[in-house]
Amino acid sequence: MRRKAILGWGVVAPKSANIDEFGANLQNAESWLSPFHGFGRDSFLVGQPKFDFRDYQPWIEQRFPPSRFNQLRDKMDPTSLMAIGAFIQALGQNPGIEQELQELGGAAHVYASTAIGAFPTLHAASLQYHRAQRRWNRFWADPARNSPLREYLAHGGPRPPIEDPRDALDADRREELEDAWFAYWAERSDQLAVFLDELREIESTQVQGDVESGKLRMIRDKRRRLTQLQERWAAPQPPWNEVTSNVLWNIANTPSAQISMLGKITGFVFAPVAACSTFSVCLKLALDAIDRQEAKLVVIGCADPPPHPLTVGGFYNARVLSADGAPSKPLSGLKGTHVSGGAAIWIVGDLEYARVKGFKPLGLEPLSVGVSADADHIITPSKEGPREAMHAAIEAAGLAPSDLGSWDLHATATPGDFQEVQNLQTVIPADVLVTARKGTFGHGMGVGGGWELTAQYLGYERGVLFPTPLEPSEVHDTIRELGQQLVFNRPLPFPCRPVGKLSMGVGGINACVISRPWEK
Repeated sequence: MRRKAILGWGVVAPKSANIDEFGANLQNAESWLSPFHGFGRDSFLVGQPKFDFRDYQPWIEQRFPPSRFNQLRDKMDPTSLMAIGAFIQALGQNPGIEQELQELGGAAHVYASTAIGAFPTLHAASLQYHRAQRRWNRFWADPARNSPLREYLAHGGPRPPIEDPRDALDADRREELEDAWFAYWAERSDQLAVFLDELREIESTQVQGDVESGKLRMIRDKRRRLTQLQERWAAPQPPWNEVTSNVLWNIANTPSAQISMLGKITGFVFAPVAACSTFSVCLKLALDAIDRQEAKLVVIGCADPPPHPLTVGGFYNARVLSADGAPSKPLSGLKGTHVSGGAAIWIVGDLEYARVKGFKPLGLEPLSVGVSADADHIITPSKEGPREAMHAAIEAAGLAPSDLGSWDLHATATPGDFQEVQNLQTVIPADVLVTARKGTFGHGMGVGGGWELTAQYLGYERGVLFPTPLEPSEVHDTIRELGQQLVFNRPLPFPCRPVGKLSMGVGGINACVISRPWEK
């Protein structure tokens, strides 16, 4: 096995626009959460990422035409923009690594994704489509353009297989029935059928003559004729015209794709997605690729959107979210976690290659990542699955459990925290110092594990286990009885011994990372 090193990192997190602010904020024990109010007024706290894409405009404009920055800003979801920002940060720790990523060709890879999806873009596009579809259906269901409906209203006949909205007493129910009513009759509009025939004739236009010049003529001709069609019918825009193409530009692999394009990285690029274990799974894939000598440098990471009503509501109704307006700390009240967004990007490299190039390793030395699947429950972790990942990681690192000096939990401030600590003690000794950081920055679905690993690695560089918001008196009684050594709201010296970190993802996807201090 080849040795590896972290050669660059960048972070976007609550209260932390970059890696330097992230490191400075970790020195304090306070929570970084803030009120949500995404439902109007509510009682949720969330981790709002501190981010301004304009901070990266000079870097982009030095390398690309002036239009590129605006193109990215207009087409990319905040999820991808934060990944781009974190990647640009990651290039800064080792001068020359940007050029190496370009010159390595197929030996430079990118494994980065969004674990939960580009919700801001998808939500806005869905609302725009919904409104357009309603306008469209109402237009073509108007009796003036719909002889079947005119006939029904004038003379009756067989009752449609839908409820008449005029029969509804409740306003919300009436709106729902109206949507179904207009959709039903719009499909039967004789004039819509004529409109669609004309549309199909326009869309059937083919490229004539030379492909390049013919393509442009065809596009101009289609656009002109389609505009004339809309004006002649005085129709609203068809709903398919109202769905932004940004839906396509912001899929799971977009962070990887944008990093590859901006970094001019031409090797293997794809998007691993493993829920809350995404970052650690990306790290495993990078270590494996370097061991196989398929890659010398691998950009890894994850980005999650800013907290959104869909994510906050979804987590709440999965019964894992705190909603009382106060920070929920892991290992304490077990009342639920907090949704967060941001990005974490690392550059992982072959150590021997890095030393030849004069690159300086950051943080700890990553040794191994053990993975497993519970194959049991969508959200409640098993005991066997995480235990298997922990054993696999420790064994692959060539260590014994007694060699470990500290451990970072997945802990989400839910009742599962008790089982996680209890399960951990079947693998490692109770005197190993344990941290739990989701009370600090909340739970980014995929990026949270990246923040936690970065905090662990930064702590080693600075010789401290950064404090957590937890006070000794707040530990839940059943967890206190387990006797595990915990890191509270005071920093502790970093034990110069190997460390572990466990992530447990939705769907039962487990990943455990083992790292060690660099040899003096």
